[in-house]
Amino acid sequence: MTARDDIRAEKALQGADFPATREDLLQYAQTRGVDEKSLQALRALPEGQYEKMADVVDAVPQEPEGEDVRGGVER
Repeated sequence: MTARDDIRAEKALQGADFPATREDLLQYAQTRGVDEKSLQALRALPEGQYEKMADVVDAVPQEPEGEDVRGGVER
């Protein structure tokens, strides 16, 4: 995941009804034809029910962009 995945998830789910499960959100995004990176961000969400968009954004796993190197992330 990248630092922008929360933004991708939020854009992919604009107009979604809440509360919703992870599966509900994935289905919604797929019907909207969102890109693969956005779907990947949504697939990384923990299973469960989300009460509002902010809960989804907070739950998207975040990792810095770049290549993993010993001791941190190379930019």
